[in-house]
Amino acid sequence: SSDPCSNLATVTYGVDTYDLVAIGDQCWFAENLRTEYYANGDVIPSSLDDAIWSSTTAGAVTVYGEGTSSVNSGNDDEVVNLATYGRLYNWYATVDVRGLCPSGWHVPQDSELRTLEMELGMSESDANGTGYRGTDQGTQMMSSASDLPAWNGTNTSGFSGLAGGYRDYFGDFYDGGYYGCFWSASAVGTDAWFRFLSGGDSEVNRYYSYLRYGFSVRCVRD
Repeated sequence: SSDPCSNLATVTYGVDTYDLVAIGDQCWFAENLRTEYYANGDVIPSSLDDAIWSSTTAGAVTVYGEGTSSVNSGNDDEVVNLATYGRLYNWYATVDVRGLCPSGWHVPQDSELRTLEMELGMSESDANGTGYRGTDQGTQMMSSASDLPAWNGTNTSGFSGLAGGYRDYFGDFYDGGYYGCFWSASAVGTDAWFRFLSGGDSEVNRYYSYLRYGFSVRCVRD
């Protein structure tokens, strides 16, 4: 089949250049999104204090450990965290009509994440389940100890998943260095589907979250 990345190794979006990886018929960012702007150039609200973060229904972006919010685990150095893990976005940003990903790209639907997982060998019945599913797909998706930045997967997929942690709906930061959480653009009831990878687990967890959590985002090509 033809290369879904059209032989491109990187894409530049704003001031940042992102590595790409072809997995099956999909082309993915191999790095976490770090833009502070929508695709049309509008600024994404940032540096929200806990009270505003926990109440906004507009898109918002944060960096793990920023400001005075509680950091319950992981590094509280936001400069280091930004360089390593990119930014964290609430769900409202992922579905904003102005576009979180560059033109020609989008935040994946839950079904597109399931396609990725099945390409890595997960059964369809497992992919459709919730909680930890599959066999070693998480290990395949996590950066390896020899990658920079490193994690404890094998990264045989090239997805280069990282443990960017998350900001919860109260505004507190958790599990930087332990969990990598990735939004889908698919709502489920009043929540939305996401994935998380755990440094202690070889599987991939599919679950749904409050929309005001801040998770990492990967773009997939249209």
